[in-house]
Amino acid sequence: MASKKIKTLIKLNVPAGAATPAPPVGPALGQHGLPIMEFVKAFNDKTADQKGNLLPVVITVFEDRTFTFITKKPPVAEMIKKALGKPGSQKPGREKAGSISKSQAEEIAKQKMEDLNTKDVEMARRIVEGTARSMGVDVS
Repeated sequence: MASKKIKTLIKLNVPAGAATPAPPVGPALGQHGLPIMEFVKAFNDKTADQKGNLLPVVITVFEDRTFTFITKKPPVAEMIKKALGKPGSQKPGREKAGSISKSQAEEIAKQKMEDLNTKDVEMARRIVEGTARSMGVDVS
């Protein structure tokens, strides 16, 4: 069997277990002629256990209008907000939104490790700390 030709990749952030045909999903898939409800159903089934998280999803579209998709871990910023229990600062750099501990930053780094471009926990923690800083969150 010959491998299918890839037409394009679509990257979206979709709420886990709560995808709908509404934007951003519908228009992104519709323009490539994909069966929108088929994706919505498959995505919701696969991510139902992670409800409440925003998940990056990469959809591989083939020329015969079929697709496959993989989900990644929630964005680091979302994980930091969850650890904080509130959103980041409206004015990062001027106003602080709160702080997370180094161990919380390390925990987020370990969860996100497979999506980060490092295998070193220390470097991953630094990536998380940088994201936290840009959100107005201290790491102590």
